[in-house]
Amino acid sequence: MPNQRRILVTAALPYANGPIHIGHLVEYIQTDIWVRFQRLRGHRCIYICADDTHGTAIMIRARQEGRSEVDLITEMQQAHERDFAGFDISFDNYGSTHSDENRQLCATFWSAIREAGLVKEEDVEQLYDTQEGTFLADRFVRGTCPNKSCGAENQPGDNCSVCGITYTPAELIDPISTLSGTTPEVRSAPHLFIELEKLHGFLEEWTQGDDHLQPETANYLKGHFLGDPASPEGRKELKDWDISRPAPYFGFEIPDSPGNYWYVWFDAPIGYMASTKQWCDKHGEKFDDWWRNDETEIHHFIGKDITYFHTLFWPGMLKSAGFNLPTKVHIHGFLTVRGEKMSKTVGTFVMASTYLEHLDPSYLRYYYASKLGPRNDDLDLNLDEFVNKVNADLVGKVVNLASRTARFAQGLGLAETYPDDGGLFTAAAEAGEAIAQAYENCDYNRAMRLIMELADRANPYVESNEPWVLAKDPEKSTRLQEICTVALNLYRQLAIYLAPVLPELAEKTAELLNDPIRSWDQSRTPLTGTKVNKFKHLMQRVDMKKVEKMIEDSKESDAPSLIPTGQDSDQPLKDEPLAEQISIDEFAKVDLRVARVVNAEQVEEARKLLKLTLSLGGDETRTVFAGIKQAYEADALVGRLVVMVANLAPRKMKFGLSEGMVVAAGPGGKEVFLLGIDEGAAPGQRVH
Repeated sequence: MPNQRRILVTAALPYANGPIHIGHLVEYIQTDIWVRFQRLRGHRCIYICADDTHGTAIMIRARQEGRSEVDLITEMQQAHERDFAGFDISFDNYGSTHSDENRQLCATFWSAIREAGLVKEEDVEQLYDTQEGTFLADRFVRGTCPNKSCGAENQPGDNCSVCGITYTPAELIDPISTLSGTTPEVRSAPHLFIELEKLHGFLEEWTQGDDHLQPETANYLKGHFLGDPASPEGRKELKDWDISRPAPYFGFEIPDSPGNYWYVWFDAPIGYMASTKQWCDKHGEKFDDWWRNDETEIHHFIGKDITYFHTLFWPGMLKSAGFNLPTKVHIHGFLTVRGEKMSKTVGTFVMASTYLEHLDPSYLRYYYASKLGPRNDDLDLNLDEFVNKVNADLVGKVVNLASRTARFAQGLGLAETYPDDGGLFTAAAEAGEAIAQAYENCDYNRAMRLIMELADRANPYVESNEPWVLAKDPEKSTRLQEICTVALNLYRQLAIYLAPVLPELAEKTAELLNDPIRSWDQSRTPLTGTKVNKFKHLMQRVDMKKVEKMIEDSKESDAPSLIPTGQDSDQPLKDEPLAEQISIDEFAKVDLRVARVVNAEQVEEARKLLKLTLSLGGDETRTVFAGIKQAYEADALVGRLVVMVANLAPRKMKFGLSEGMVVAAGPGGKEVFLLGIDEGAAPGQRVH
């Protein structure tokens, strides 16, 4: 076809250390919808993905389970592909970063980056577990916070969840390896770094021009990493990127640096290309047509948590190695359920396989589509809305058109000439371009609204003409055929427009009307003079009882039961013994206040920190960096009352000035619990 585009689309590679859950599916469904839309428009579009298989976490898990890393990642890939297939995700190739193709391409990149003079070597001090024989990533170290004014125990190796300061694992006091329970020792090892600052000019030009990124992402990169020469802060220097890890490590050994391995984030994005290479070899295609050809568009779909890697590191690598740069990086937000972070305790951390045991994947595909817009805003799965929206929109509006007329048309077929419908079909055909533009812009929310508006116009036509009444009078069979022809054609238009979201419904529609849905332009020409097959249920209503059963089955099966008062576990006291006794006067020096969270932001460079703006009433606000990122979604905190230490001296941190501390319990990481405030308390009130 003229103006046919050649498009390569990727979704982020799921890590091979765990199963797919409904949070992951936001991205893979979003991407699948866009790919199916492009195919329906007649473009050449392939969907590429793979498992991300390397790293310390894989090595440690395989060791704990007493098997090889290859056995582990093979099993996980099979599970991932099974889950994706269950949700109608249409990958053209699903590979693995642990492949010969990826190893070869990594070497190609490395050689080019070396030749460009971007690599330097520096010694790095790390904690080493002598019993396990491995260097420890920060997630495998616990110890006492090095901040003298804090001293919180059992803190992770990168950031204190109590006071919020950042540090290296080697700076922890009394560090302990979580792998062996032993005290690690500090060892120095050579690491290889890519000097990203040498690509600053290119990255500034690429990120800030030609619509490669959403505006909010381009602004974020400029404000946090690249800087703005015209601003008071001026241009910022990009940090060197540590891309090697010493043995032992599960990954690819660096050819010119024996004993060192490429860091997982070096070889993971190259996995897009390795998977493409596998597809090309299977189909007789030329790899360079897809990765070294200006006529090919490359679109990456990712979550906002990996923005930095895909918008700075990855373009820099591609530029250095002479490959195509991404046409666009599409970035989405996080998923919450019922306004809160997914939780295993309450059953909202739902695995893909668990969902499929209870519910039709079409429901989730449509619900996500109705929520996804062109920005990287978070989206919420409200289960009551989920049930009501699917039942009202898909069953009550779309499928209703076919279910109320198809059984009458079965013996009559469609009319030879399309009847007068008052302009309904023509209007819906003309709406196709606006719907297509919404899909193209990843504004699925708008596309679904426009489609449902067409359904709202079509249903009154059936209501007013009452085919179920006409069917009782044999002399009105011609009129009945006309009404059914109009209704089924209006339904078919909706099925075409929804085909990227609901491929199963498109297939059932094709079977019903003897006309496969292959092109978007089919929505412009009515179907006439054809047989209508026996009607089969196109979609069932969502049963809230099944949703509730899914939630119940998603709860942790080994979650401890509530212990009666007076018999609580003594483990927390063992982990963190009571502090020395103080006087009431000493306690009075700590000014605890009720505060309201008026804004909460991700601190992208920090794994544990959220930036909170707290109101103490009136115009009095404080900025606090809190180590609660793994336990709470930023948006879910806005409006919540918390307790803060209001008279703590401001502390200059890497990410800004922290003007206090929010009060929380728990050992850290995902196990952090903000203190709640009973209804009636007001910001500014002192806690006595």
